[in-house]
This record gives sequence, structure tokens and C-alpha cells, in this order.
Amino acid sequence: MQDKIEDIKKKMDVLETLIRETRARLPAHSTKPPIMMELLDLEDEYDILLGKLNELTVEK
Repeated sequence: MQDKIEDIKKKMDVLETLIRETRARLPAHSTKPPIMMELLDLEDEYDILLGKLNELTVEK
């Protein structure tokens, strides 16, 4: 189970980096829909992993 927790944390670290990079690509004024969709997808994936991580740590 510890391996699974570590795997989730690693994936979350990668997603955090991707989210930061995607936010940096957003223009200040006219938001580009494809970039916004990419950001939302990354944030959704991060939230799913966070939920799984919370479930695993509560089970411990």
C-alpha cells in the first residue's frame, strides 16, 4: 500500500508542475479555450488523485 501512496504522490507532483506551466501559458486577458480546457482536465485529474490518496491514508 505504501508503494501505491508513493506512486500517487509522484503523479501529483508531475500534475502540479503541469498545472503551473499551463497557468503560465494563459494570457492575461483573452483566455484561450484549448488552454483553459487543458488546465481544467489537469486539475480534475489532480483532484481525483487527491481523493484516492485521502482514502488510502485514512485506511492506514
